[in-house]
Amino acid sequence: MVPHTSLANIILVVAAAVLFYSAVTDLKNYKIRNETILLLASLFVLHALASGRWVDAGWNMGLAAVVFAFLVYFYSRGWMGGGDVKILTVALLWTGIDCALVFAVLLFIFASLHALAARFGWASSAVAGDERPRIAFAPSVAAALIAVFMLGCLQPVT
Repeated sequence: MVPHTSLANIILVVAAAVLFYSAVTDLKNYKIRNETILLLASLFVLHALASGRWVDAGWNMGLAAVVFAFLVYFYSRGWMGGGDVKILTVALLWTGIDCALVFAVLLFIFASLHALAARFGWASSAVAGDERPRIAFAPSVAAALIAVFMLGCLQPVT
């Protein structure tokens, strides 16, 4: 199948818009809707087909499944919210093994900046029922994944 570069880039722009929406929603409500996650997963499938990266899609799904299983432990301990697990899993579905390191470094940078901003009161944070502060994680994940898109890590196979 011949890659369709223009279509693949349009799908990346739509995915970036959906990520931005999920980041804003998480900042306001501390919730990430399942429909948003399903839309991002569907856009991944379309992008994989349009860009010719469908050959590696199995590896991407394998990485996402392993990370999801790992994150379920953190969710069960109350260390992460369900929305955070979902958005991080779908982000790693997009990045796959090839771009996971770049994504992880960017996620560390954006999450650290967000936590620092919340610490100084420049970003909103909420207090959970047990008096622990909560910080929305989707903005950091969205920023890191959009940066991966912009760096060209997911360009069509030529």
